[in-house]
Amino acid sequence: MKKLVLALTALAAFTGSAMAADLAPRPYAKAPMPMPVAPSWTGFYIFGGVGGGIWDADNYTVATATGTPLTNTQRMGGDGWFGTVGAGYDWQFNGSWVAGIFADGTFGSLRGSINDNFAGLTGNEKLRDTWAAGVRLGYLVAPNVYSYVNGGYTGSQWSSSSLAFTAPAGPFITTTPSFNRNGWFVGGGVENSLNIFGIAAPGWFMKTEYRASYFDRTTLPETTIATGLPFGNSVTFKPLVQTVTTSLVYRFNWTGPVVAKY
Repeated sequence: MKKLVLALTALAAFTGSAMAADLAPRPYAKAPMPMPVAPSWTGFYIFGGVGGGIWDADNYTVATATGTPLTNTQRMGGDGWFGTVGAGYDWQFNGSWVAGIFADGTFGSLRGSINDNFAGLTGNEKLRDTWAAGVRLGYLVAPNVYSYVNGGYTGSQWSSSSLAFTAPAGPFITTTPSFNRNGWFVGGGVENSLNIFGIAAPGWFMKTEYRASYFDRTTLPETTIATGLPFGNSVTFKPLVQTVTTSLVYRFNWTGPVVAKY
């Protein structure tokens, strides 16, 4: 009996081994690649760049004591270059819409002219710097390209001026004081990841923006250099400043698409 049990056990073991040897190896299945995740524009950013601009100003002469206009309005102007720095925060919502807040400043020199046409005096006027705080709203025309419009409040600082003409008895010079003017601005631009240019630069973007800034009118009294006394005339100045800037932007939360590694 024992010999029969041992024989059956040996036969079962041999049959199982042969069947296992005849089975094909188990195929290898690679894990599926994860789907790319679109990056989010929500987060804090800083930027810095350069730009150029022009300003135009409605300019006419008034009597200082009465404010009576003495000349018709003339359009004066200037141009130049400047640097800019700023920071902001954006929120992405409803898929491809982005809204944000920001603040920036410009530092440079946009030089032009200012006149007292009633007395025949001409001088130089310079926009020294500006600052702005505002909001922007736009749409992602691609996952890494943002087209937007913006607007908000702005301020500016302008230089003093020396106005002069050459008389038979020698030069005659008056001065106007430096001044600050506030106003509002509107504009728009495009911001895009540098990766679209084939540059591996996670978090780095470039934006190009146009802006038009409208400032309040001011009246600048003239002072005679030789005597230090009021000249009796004042010049009015109401500037419009238009600028184009290109800036590098760094976004602190930008991660880009997820890439799986095995």
